[in-house]
Amino acid sequence: MNNIHLEPLGSGISVYVSDSYRFSTDTILLADFSKMQGHRKCVELGTGCGTIPLLLCKNNKALKIIAVEIQKDACTLAQKSVDYNKLSDNIKIVNADLKNLKGRLPFGYFDLVVCNPPYKIGGGGVANLQSAKQIARHETECTLDDICKSASNLLQFGGRLCMCQRPERLADVMESMRKYGIEPKTLRMVQQRISKSPKLFLIEGRRGGNRGFLNVLPTLFIEDDKGDFSEEMLEIYGSYKENTKPKG
Repeated sequence: MNNIHLEPLGSGISVYVSDSYRFSTDTILLADFSKMQGHRKCVELGTGCGTIPLLLCKNNKALKIIAVEIQKDACTLAQKSVDYNKLSDNIKIVNADLKNLKGRLPFGYFDLVVCNPPYKIGGGGVANLQSAKQIARHETECTLDDICKSASNLLQFGGRLCMCQRPERLADVMESMRKYGIEPKTLRMVQQRISKSPKLFLIEGRRGGNRGFLNVLPTLFIEDDKGDFSEEMLEIYGSYKENTKPKG
């Protein structure tokens, strides 16, 4: 791993990143969308460098989170961040394939599963030749069905699955959720600015939820009309980002 360094996440929490493992705006938005209060039991599937568990614990020290990651180097980096932030009582890093968690994690137990999945279908788009980035961006190690099946196994009845994806894959996500008994319940589109089409969506499904109602939230705009971060984005990002420009 090259160029390992700390990036601030606010409230005194920082994460170690490298050239291969880092976080994006999508990561920050998904963590905010999926946050929970109180004593909750959570799993992140494909944690990468461990940013989402750190962000969730930043706002709720009562959480217990198991962060699953198939790549050993990413697990090493994520554990380094857990140790640095003294959150070993809250976050456990597990080096495992999300398709093979039986016997590793308790099924039917968790309140929340969160996943920032690969955006590109396996074999689609231009494959990134750097293996760590290819795994993160393309469905080489897991598909949407793999993620939803795993989440369905892990969640207790009424538990939440929160994901983000590109808008062109909305139908795929909803189809996969329903296939494994997770009903889409909340949807939010994300746009860079008002003149652009949505670049991302955030979705929450409920294990065993009844069909018939999808709550579509107002669009989240990353920029304001001046090209700076919107007020909501500043609230989500925290004060350390106030003087940066959005990346369009």
